[in-house]
Amino acid sequence: MTAPTPPDAAELYEGIVRQTTEALIFADCDGLIRLWSSGAEALFGFSAAEALGRSLDLIIPERLRAAHWAGFNRAIAAGRTQHGGQIRTTRAVHRDGGKRYVDMSFGLVIGRDGSVLGSIAMARDASAKRALEEALRGCRDELARTGGAAADR
Repeated sequence: MTAPTPPDAAELYEGIVRQTTEALIFADCDGLIRLWSSGAEALFGFSAAEALGRSLDLIIPERLRAAHWAGFNRAIAAGRTQHGGQIRTTRAVHRDGGKRYVDMSFGLVIGRDGSVLGSIAMARDASAKRALEEALRGCRDELARTGGAAADR
């Protein structure tokens, strides 16, 4: 029995970018979007044609940009991220102009020679999770306000 032929690297790359349900975004060291998956299209509303070659500012709310770019530039220079790939909930801009809560993880892509090629981010919609957290917070606040009186009945 012979081993199956491994997939062509270009075909594999294209399949991953096209078929992943997660938003997968690669930005070069200047913060320009070079990879935008179908999951990114679904989450942010911008097609790959609209996003490729544009700044990450496309999806970063204006009030978060200074902090984002400070961290981005620090990570590119240091060759590592501050949060080590941890999933963080943040806000992002949708094509319709609205803001969405998203869970994102960030990392760097390192070339064979050890140089930083850019950053990779994976994201998913966190709006439902955020709504549940806010509802729970409201229930806790109500319980604290009433001193648990409703639970005693």
